[in-house]
Order: sequence, then C-alpha cells, then structure tokens
Amino acid sequence: MEVIKTDIDGILIIEPHVFGDSRGYFFESFNAKEFKEKTGLDINFVQDNESMSTYGVMRGLHFQRPPFTQSKLVRCVSGSVLDVAVDIRKGSPTYGKHVAVELSEHNHRQFFISKGFAHGFSVLSEKAVFQYKCDEFYHPEADSGISILDSSLGIDWKVPVDNALLSEKDARHSLLKDFNSPFHL
Repeated sequence: MEVIKTDIDGILIIEPHVFGDSRGYFFESFNAKEFKEKTGLDINFVQDNESMSTYGVMRGLHFQRPPFTQSKLVRCVSGSVLDVAVDIRKGSPTYGKHVAVELSEHNHRQFFISKGFAHGFSVLSEKAVFQYKCDEFYHPEADSGISILDSSLGIDWKVPVDNALLSEKDARHSLLKDFNSPFHL
C-alpha cells in the first residue's frame, strides 16, 4: 500500500496495491502490520460499518465526543463518493480546514481520518456502498456533528447542495462558528 500525506496532519490517503487479471482483481483492504509500518499508527479497529446511499445523499459531518472519540478508515466499495474530513481541533493551525478526496470502486482509495476531525461524504454516483472501520464503538450519547452545508468551510461537494438529501439529524447540526469543539491541541 502507498500512504499519501495530505496538507493536514492526521489525514491520510491510502492506495492499496491492486492485482488484476482476466478474472478480476484482488487487494488487501487492511493489514494491521503494514498499516503500522507505513503510517506509524498502531490502530485497533473494533467496529466495521456499511451504508448504502443514492445520488445526492450527503452524510455528516460526524464525530464522537470524548471520551469516545473515533479514528476511521473509510472506503467506497461500489459507486463513488466525495469524502471529506474537517479539522475541529481548537488550537490547530488547520482548524476549520478540510481535505476532500474522491473514493470509488475504481480507484480503491481509502481515507484515514484521525480523532479530532468531523467526517462526511456526498454520493456522486447513482448508488454507493460505503464502509468504515472505527477504532471505538458507536456511543449514541457521544454522537455529534457540524453542518455539512456550512458554506464557511468552502467545501465543493460536487453535487447540488440545494437538492441534497440529508437526515433530520444532519440538517440540525450547528455551523462551525457556533460550535464549541471538545477537541484541543
């Protein structure tokens, strides 16, 4: 696997080595030993999640509050999404900045998002199946987020946000300027 560092510390793009032939392809989607060797991170993923969404669905920007913070390794196994991580660590030189990457069934890219970031995605294809590996279990009492439609973040979601399909919960998240981050550097 290749690890691509981004402009924000704690956010990585992972490109697996894909072996293809006339039968199709094969790749390791995760190898703890290689992940630690190449990233320096000793992650113990404890929960895998999967979602299916249709074009125009936007999910996020989600995170879990301390003490139940999560790091995630995400990928799109069918279709394509624009995946985004926003730095919500008070005191960080990149606070409020984001990294966006297209993840698809064709590029097999994965996105590693450290604790202290809000995460979300928009569906670019007719349908997308999305998988998350998390290093902390889901705790509904710690579930939180910031508005995926916050224009101050400067995110081009690559879908018309006026017609975006959001959950009721996601539509109620506060803007970054009204948000009191529980994460500090």
